Amino acid sequence: MGDILSQNEIDSLLEQLSAGELDVKDFTRESSEKKVRVHDFRRPSKFAKDHIRTLQIINENYSRLLTNFLSGYLRTLVQVDVQTVQALQYSEFTNSIANPAVLGIVNFNPLPGSIIMEVNPSIAYALIDRILGGKGITVERVRGFTEIEIAILMRLISQMLNLMKEPWENVISVKPHLDRIETNAQFAQVMSPNEMVVLITFTAKIGEVEGLMNLCLPHMTLEPVIEKLSTRLWFSLIEKETTEENIAAIKEKINETKVPVKAVLGRTQISVSDFLMLQTGDVLTLNTSVDGKVEVLVGDLLKFKGLPGVRNKKLSVKITDIIKEEEE
Repeated sequence: MGDILSQNEIDSLLEQLSAGELDVKDFTRESSEKKVRVHDFRRPSKFAKDHIRTLQIINENYSRLLTNFLSGYLRTLVQVDVQTVQALQYSEFTNSIANPAVLGIVNFNPLPGSIIMEVNPSIAYALIDRILGGKGITVERVRGFTEIEIAILMRLISQMLNLMKEPWENVISVKPHLDRIETNAQFAQVMSPNEMVVLITFTAKIGEVEGLMNLCLPHMTLEPVIEKLSTRLWFSLIEKETTEENIAAIKEKINETKVPVKAVLGRTQISVSDFLMLQTGDVLTLNTSVDGKVEVLVGDLLKFKGLPGVRNKKLSVKITDIIKEEEE
């Protein structure tokens, strides 16, 4: 996101292309040239790849929770996915925001500072339309938001923020609280323009409307837990501690599990022609003697041997031998 264009700049380029003032070949020629990535050694990135990967895992879980919540809340098909997770300066993020915008300033308690949740206006209009009983369509021309629409968005974003608690619980127990909503990026200067942030970009689809949502996490907010943003540590925290209660519960479940048991009276082999000639009343000689023991199988494994008999007028097998694993 080194060269991010605002919506106004994009519209201006499209108008120049339509008027013939710009040539598409110029863009193709530039894209074929070797890209050089600028690195500022005076302000190096404060986020390691491991931190970015952990934040991606956390927010992938968050996107799944958002998908389920919004689908049920709006009663329509909603899909939210993580598109990109990248570290950049806060000024790069704010310069890419067009007006009007929906910028939720969020207190990320107990961590210091604030984070920002940005909702693309097309998505915001679709959310408002769906909540008010519409089909979830967006407006053709971008306009400002009324006080009623801001109040609706504040309530919805507050509920969306509550879903962050579960994905973050392995790092820290957070209690995000929506402070206010700004519709102009100039009034959302909650940190220094040179502050490094992690920008998580989500793609959201509500019915036929598609748009982007951004979550801006400053380094100064994540600094107290930056050491915990390690994939190795994060996965180790996911594993539940083994307790006697867990062991007892597992044993109880295993004891209640039903398994198939069958007794094999004997076996024999015949040719296909003899098999086809079998009739009612024919007798087959088995490899088990009259007083011989029958095999008792649990599933497909031989576990016992026993003697056939009758108990309470039902055919039964009395277990006489237990086949140990080394005897199988």
